[in-house]
Amino acid sequence: MTVRTRILILLGAVAVLAAVGLASVLHASARADRRDHTQAGGPRVTSGKVTLTGPGRMVFRNMAWGPHRDELTTVPATDPAGPRTASGVKCLRFYAGSGTGVCLQAVHGAVSDTYRALILDSRLRTRDRYDVPGIPSRARVSPTGRYAAWTAFVGGDSYAGTNFSTRAAIVDTRTGRLIPSLEAFRIVKDGRPYRAADVNFWGVTFAGDDRTFYATLATGGHTYLVRGDLHARTVTTLHTNVECPSLSPDGTRIAYKKRVAGLPKDAPWHLYVLDLRTMRETPLAESRSVDDQAVWKDARTIVYALPGDYGADLYEVPADGSGRARRISTAAVSPAYLH
Repeated sequence: MTVRTRILILLGAVAVLAAVGLASVLHASARADRRDHTQAGGPRVTSGKVTLTGPGRMVFRNMAWGPHRDELTTVPATDPAGPRTASGVKCLRFYAGSGTGVCLQAVHGAVSDTYRALILDSRLRTRDRYDVPGIPSRARVSPTGRYAAWTAFVGGDSYAGTNFSTRAAIVDTRTGRLIPSLEAFRIVKDGRPYRAADVNFWGVTFAGDDRTFYATLATGGHTYLVRGDLHARTVTTLHTNVECPSLSPDGTRIAYKKRVAGLPKDAPWHLYVLDLRTMRETPLAESRSVDDQAVWKDARTIVYALPGDYGADLYEVPADGSGRARRISTAAVSPAYLH
């Protein structure tokens, strides 16, 4: 190799390193600009006192960039886009009822993350904690605050695929008694006892009697709405093609996501409301695919999350199929309305 060739190779290497360095600087600058923009243009968030007592407030996971990202924050329910008060408690998923909260957290380790569920009192102090066997997906608390439930993906699989495994757990917040998986419950499908190796449950929602709950059962390539009985330890199928149910405040209707033919495989769901007395389905006026367990703001309004610039935004839509969907808050997910 001649001296001239060596010089050309050296100059080329220097040019490559300079280009890489410039690209890194530009990338970091762009990322910083974006973070500055989101902090400047996003919701105003300040530290303060957050409790799970209302009424008239909403608590949710803050997704805005900045020091309070992922913290539980609160706003007046009448002003969901207003300034936020941050608690310092971080959750991936959250829900609350009657002064009791459930917070699903990641515990970051040197090799991999683990997950846990915290049962919180009205001042967000931890009362109990439980291991969660996979990535947290859904969380609910009963209207009385006595029961909490959570769902986790085992192995990190996705709803959108045909092969996944979930674990749905329920805990009695008074006694600490844990049901680690609803798969231990007896299944009554189409009026007959049913057993299968591919059974999965997710998306628990509670009635106000401290006994009845609803959830999704998946088996044989189909999903079902099931009604559960905590005393008898049974679940009974009620309706097909129901995922992530959410019971209305009066216990008469279920809001849920339904797979609709013709939609993309990775975004197949439309929001519906099911009348539990007549089993009549009503499609809601949200045209986009919603991968969330919706909540009832009140007897007339459904609230849910959709992807947004900060990760997720909250929307609401009438529960009777009328009107249109509208965004009510940016950079927010896992809302709970305090009553």
